[in-house]
Amino acid sequence: MPGHITQIVRKPDNQDRPPPVAAAVLRDSFTKTPFEALDRHTHTHVAQATLGLAPSMMGEAWMDWAVHMATSPGKQMTMAQQALADVQTFWMSSLGLEPAAVPDDRRFASDRWQTWPFNVMAQAYQRNETLWQNAMTGVHGVSPQHENLMAFTAGLMSDAVAPSNFALTNPDVLAATLKAHGANVLQGLRNLTHDATHKDEAGTAFVVGRDLAATPGKVVFHNDLIELIQYGPTTARVRPEPILIVPAWIMKYYILDLSPQNSLVKYLVDQGYTVFMVSWKNPDMADRDRSMEDYRKLGVMAALDAVTAITGAPKVHAVGYCLGGTLLSIAAAAMGRDDDDRLASVSLLAAQVDFTEAGPLKLFINEAEVTLIEDMMEGQGFLTSDQMAGAFALLHARDLIWAPMIRDYMLGRRGDAFDLMFWNADGTRMPARMHAEYLRQLFLHNDLAEGRYHVGPKAIALTDINAPLFVVGTEDDHVAPWQSVYKLHLFADTDVTFTLTSGGHNAGIVSEPGHHDRHFRTGHTAEKAAYRDAATWLAETAPQDGSWWPVLTDWLQARSGPDVDPPPMGQAEGRYSATAAAPGAYVMQA
Repeated sequence: MPGHITQIVRKPDNQDRPPPVAAAVLRDSFTKTPFEALDRHTHTHVAQATLGLAPSMMGEAWMDWAVHMATSPGKQMTMAQQALADVQTFWMSSLGLEPAAVPDDRRFASDRWQTWPFNVMAQAYQRNETLWQNAMTGVHGVSPQHENLMAFTAGLMSDAVAPSNFALTNPDVLAATLKAHGANVLQGLRNLTHDATHKDEAGTAFVVGRDLAATPGKVVFHNDLIELIQYGPTTARVRPEPILIVPAWIMKYYILDLSPQNSLVKYLVDQGYTVFMVSWKNPDMADRDRSMEDYRKLGVMAALDAVTAITGAPKVHAVGYCLGGTLLSIAAAAMGRDDDDRLASVSLLAAQVDFTEAGPLKLFINEAEVTLIEDMMEGQGFLTSDQMAGAFALLHARDLIWAPMIRDYMLGRRGDAFDLMFWNADGTRMPARMHAEYLRQLFLHNDLAEGRYHVGPKAIALTDINAPLFVVGTEDDHVAPWQSVYKLHLFADTDVTFTLTSGGHNAGIVSEPGHHDRHFRTGHTAEKAAYRDAATWLAETAPQDGSWWPVLTDWLQARSGPDVDPPPMGQAEGRYSATAAAPGAYVMQA
């Protein structure tokens, strides 16, 4: 294990867990002198100016590309030839000597883009975008990571100068302005002024506990990190094995309990399951030293203890979403190693255990970037949702930056508020120590998949998970690409049912029965079956229309016992007695 990680994860021989780490000791006791403290302070200001992105990361990628491009005359001639062909096409189309081919792109979807000169602009933009992508890729000798980063950066720059982003070169904006006699421009200025001085109005569209997170239940346990919610039964009889859901703490839990019609919690309760939900505290400066181990012990294990004590059930179905699923896999592996057999099954929704191919986010994770993030967290003790939002917005700049800009400020319109958008704006913070451990141990060094992640004095192995696995990936996931999620097959030594659903990281999971235009694939791999790679699995598994939720409940039912009377809502007295009504207090923390 690299030396700069050992102070975070390696435990002294005479203790059961690592001692708390001082706030300034996230990495090699960096702040040792006033001069080094000045460096960290400077890095914090650099991060604020660069949206939290390390300048050296881009500099290294550019230098790698530039040096190899400068010594690749063949590539240069190829690009020059393509550029000359693009210029010729532009002039032929501009003069009407040949038709302009408008690219198949949502930004140019209206019929107005088919008319001159807008069709010529769209075609020229598309060819220029292709030219730059070709220039950034296929340069002999450039490392794959640097090539991907350069291509991504070129794509961002191309997106920024698209003709659709400017009022005078967007025919839809011009038509709207003529029709409204300029009223859209005035309304756009009002929208811009409001957004610059107020928070998003989506905050008034829904109320947590009334419209969202409204499934009836009680808080039956709490500690300094979690509240545990038990939901009331809606059926006369229930399955004997309760369900414990461990959501991510990068956002709030109620993505799994959105509106009543698309609440996974309500759906499971209505199918006859006793459901418990972990609701995480929104950490503040006092939580800066919370570790991944704290989240496992005070979160997953404390909740599991409460569930079994309240219900009396010897077995529990555990479900983890996103980062909560990664944490659940860590807990399940440690339980398997320690002969704790309380898990009847483990379901992982859009959760990764191997981070070697973690999608576009991997572009931003290297030593320089992690160090910069640690320095950002040094003063405040946490990473805010706003500081995390920049990288996520860049991953889908067309949809999250430019399209709203055109709609709100040029067309003078507002998008309709909906539950998932409200949830997405209800962000949380990440404790400094935990986030540093997550980035270094999992993203940067892949310790969990490679057998270096410690729980207690010993490392854990995912092969120690004994419970059957139900794993869900989503087709358009930019946070946890389904091929990366699928890699659990490489480490699992138990039955795995893998389901691939349409949609993205959030909308693919919120995929209730009756949801329009949904489909999924599902397949089972027995414990001793031969491995199939992701592409082979996809080719051999036929798609089915509809929601994947019934597949999950059928799978759980096959691993559940005969129905029993519902358990009490918490214990009559003591630490597991029911107190406040759901959704509790932690989810309300700003």
